[in-house]
Amino acid sequence: MRRPSPLTDILPRLVVLALALACSGAARAQAPESERASLRLRYGLSSRQGEQVDVGPGLTYSGLAPNDVALTLMGWAGMHLGGQVDLQREAFELRDASSRVTGGSLVRGSLGPRGRLFLGPVRLELGVGYGFAQLPLFGGFSYAPVLQRGVRHAALVSGRVLVALPARLQLEARGEVPLTLSAHAADGLKASSSGYVVGAALLYPVVRRDGWTGTLLLDVQQAHDTMELVDSGLRSEQRMRRIGLGFEVALGSEGRTSRPMEGSRQAFVALSVVDAETGAPLPGAHVRVPSLKTPGTNEELVADAQGQLRVLLPEGAQSAQASVDGYEDATAVATVSGGSESAPVQLRLRKKAPATGSLKVKVVQGKNSAPVPDVQVVSGSAQLRTDKHGVLLLEGLAPGPVAVAVSAPGFRSTEEAAVVVAGQTSELVVVLSQDRKGELATLVGQVRSARNGQPLVATVSIPQAKVRTRTDKSGGFTARVRGGTYRITLSAAGHVTQTKMVTVREGEQAILNVDLFPRGR
Repeated sequence: MRRPSPLTDILPRLVVLALALACSGAARAQAPESERASLRLRYGLSSRQGEQVDVGPGLTYSGLAPNDVALTLMGWAGMHLGGQVDLQREAFELRDASSRVTGGSLVRGSLGPRGRLFLGPVRLELGVGYGFAQLPLFGGFSYAPVLQRGVRHAALVSGRVLVALPARLQLEARGEVPLTLSAHAADGLKASSSGYVVGAALLYPVVRRDGWTGTLLLDVQQAHDTMELVDSGLRSEQRMRRIGLGFEVALGSEGRTSRPMEGSRQAFVALSVVDAETGAPLPGAHVRVPSLKTPGTNEELVADAQGQLRVLLPEGAQSAQASVDGYEDATAVATVSGGSESAPVQLRLRKKAPATGSLKVKVVQGKNSAPVPDVQVVSGSAQLRTDKHGVLLLEGLAPGPVAVAVSAPGFRSTEEAAVVVAGQTSELVVVLSQDRKGELATLVGQVRSARNGQPLVATVSIPQAKVRTRTDKSGGFTARVRGGTYRITLSAAGHVTQTKMVTVREGEQAILNVDLFPRGR
């Protein structure tokens, strides 16, 4: 794989430097606004380096492709909870000098719930959900590759940090990691996959109207993905760097500063937000107070690092409501006397009961989906057994991905993953396969010529198993061996001999298809 360009080498360092500068100027900036919904569209280009490796010849590719498009929709049901839908299309081209070999487009998408927290000029977001991605694989031969599309389904964990800068600028840093649930090639062959995505953006509001804001942004992103076919060992890896311009429309923004209204009697009130049990201050608390700018409405302010803020309120009995993530909301009444400093008010918040979810696990047999009773199920430190219907309920689980290991006599042990949602009961069906220890494994395959794809009469030798056989007229062969890892040699007249390593399990069938290359003349 070719070495990345100098720009892509220094891009991560530039992002880290920008974050450091952002933190140094964040204290002088206004806090990010709390919109109800936002829609972001980005358009740009991508730089890609990748390689695909098999036990035979490998393939490397790189290039610059335009038409990189992304669409992100966010909605919030309150100050802290919401959801996100993300969809992006990647143009893809494989070129040889000035000639286009193959191309197409790949799609990524995700959806799921999100949470956010305001800490002064910093806004934190965390999301979990489902992620779908198409990854590049190539079929055909090395001299004429054809773009195929591998598929990955994953539980996606993502995060975003938005930092307010001086001059109305904002800096965004984000990342996501897929926890693969399943992956396969275009022809359905099982695969494993991993990866990550990190990115940053610089935002500047260019349009402000009552109820909405338009923001222009410069966006950069780096993605790294791998996919490996379980049976053939073919492995594809790519690194992609994107850059583009975007525009975001945010609805329902609310101001965070308290401004006096001409002609009204008002006074300052010192508010403090503390933990009701310990008395410890709660920094970054959100406090809603009557607005002096727009009578009859409320505005939201953010407490400082000591959980305190000083606000200007109209004369009379005024209500203040405080909210902090993980605590129940609290309300207090301040008696404001016009023209003088009013008595300080303390808002005491109590912690919420921890939000948990549950997981219903059902264990069945692979042949007829009949329930399997009295099966041991292990999740973390919990070890339980299924009832007579093959069902058990895991309760009090923290939201997010959870691993479940299942084992029973006469069946193969297995491990599955599920996503737990707070306040809900998720379901997971685990299918057990019977243990076939002692049964011979079956190895089947076909031998063809790499020149024209015609079947070959070839010799198939497995010295470790003392097996030597020849293919039939269609190039096919079958061998019965014990479970294990074998070195298999395939040879045919006029062709280069190949050696493959294959691992088979007892009682199962493995497929080995090989193309032999003609000898040079």
